This record gives sequence, C-alpha cells and structure tokens, in this order.
Amino acid sequence: MALPVAVQVYSVRDDAKADLRGTLQKIKNMGYDGVEFAGLYDNDPADIKKMCEDIGLVPISAHVPYRDMVAAPEAVLSQYAVIGCKYVVVPYLVEEDRPGTEGFAAVIENVKMLGAVAKKLGMTLLYHNHDFEFIKIDGKYALEVLYDEVSPDLLKTELDVCWVNVGGEEPAAYIRKYTGRAPVVHLKDFYGEKSDDMYELIGIEKKAPTRPGNFEFRPVGSGLQDFPAILAAAKDAGAEWVVVEQDKPSMGLTPLECIEKSRNYLKSIGN
Repeated sequence: MALPVAVQVYSVRDDAKADLRGTLQKIKNMGYDGVEFAGLYDNDPADIKKMCEDIGLVPISAHVPYRDMVAAPEAVLSQYAVIGCKYVVVPYLVEEDRPGTEGFAAVIENVKMLGAVAKKLGMTLLYHNHDFEFIKIDGKYALEVLYDEVSPDLLKTELDVCWVNVGGEEPAAYIRKYTGRAPVVHLKDFYGEKSDDMYELIGIEKKAPTRPGNFEFRPVGSGLQDFPAILAAAKDAGAEWVVVEQDKPSMGLTPLECIEKSRNYLKSIGN
C-alpha cells in the first residue's frame, strides 16, 4: 500500500511567494496528497487552511525556525494549529546551537518545552536532521543523544534520507532504527560528493563513499538513493507520510519541474 506523498513548499519557495494558492493548485495537479510548509508568505493562517481545503491538500506539517519558536512558543505554534498541521518541525540549527557547541544542551531542554507546547495545541513536534548531527558525543551520534534525552511523546523523528546518507549511515536501516517514532520521512535525492561550498561535517570520519562530481540535490529517483528500499523501510517503521524536498533545482529544470519529476518517479514505482 502506497504512502501518501507531500512536498515541502520550500522546494518551490519563489513560486509560493509569488502566488501561494496557484502554486498549491499546481502541487495538487501533480498528484501530491499534502504539503509541508516553510513560511506563510504573508498569508493569514486561516486563509492557508481554507486554500488547502479548497484545493484538496492536507497541510500535514510545517518547518518553523527553532529560535522563533523558542522566543514565543504558543504564539508561533498556534498559527500552525489554526492551519490544521498535525506536526511542527525543528528544521535546522544555526551554528551556535549545533552539537559540539555549548548551545546544544539548551536545544535539548528547549525541544522538551516546545514538544509540550505542541502537544497542548494538538500537534506533535518533529526534528529534521542535516548532517551536522552525525558527530559523536561520548560515542553516540548527537542526533541519537537528542532522541534519547527527549521523550518520544514529546518528540518524534523527521529523518531526511539525503543527510542521513551524507552523514555516513544507510537510510533504510536508519529509518528502521526509529520504528514507531518515524511518522514523517523526508525523501531527498542527490549526486556527487560533499563539496567545499557546503557546511562541513564536524569531527566525524566521513563514512559515505567518495563520488565523482560536485554535490547537487536532484529530483527523487534521479540520484544515488535507493528509494524502493527507503519506502519499504518507511512503511515498516510505521511512517504516515513521506515528503519530497529539493533544496535547489538541478538538471536544467525549474523548481516546479523538479518536484513534478519526483512525483512522477514515485508513481512509477507504485507510490
């Protein structure tokens, strides 16, 4: 049975900024079931809820800047409750908050607090990883420290399979590690090796193999990832949704063409 597929609106952010309703309609027409927001583009949350209802897209989740949430937890998170999001997500940490800095201990405590606020508002907090969480703290990945320190009823995973791979782990196996705690999985493809214009892994030997060519994000199914294995693992782990994300377009395609290519690939393999 196929998993419902959403797209992270950040993938087509310029289109969304210019015309959110029109962009959401295009996303629906491509065959997506839902959307994950990253910004409201100066729209009222109630209006976004109505857009999604009118078009027939599920507003499954939203990436919300960590520091914005910490500064005004209820005010910020309540906007996404109005939209109808089931999940809100810590999407990224600035350098001062990352593992390996003094700020990471505060992140763990703040995530506990944000998880409780989200729960009170009827939502669940997720954490979306990059590669910098794959440094070791006392022999354990920082990402695993976070998930060990925060109760599963306050924080679940949104594993990004690109960054899991770049961090040196095999995505399907890593998803299964969080069976029962992995409601949303980010599908992201790539090609090439980490290059100098990306932020570097901190303090961990790179286990991912060296590959020719500069690193680039690619439409799902157009890069190096084994998506049949990843989707099987997501189902085994109890995922409710998979979310397509492509940070930057590639292969000579526009952002909208990239996400359409991703959706068509997933249909071609039965999802």
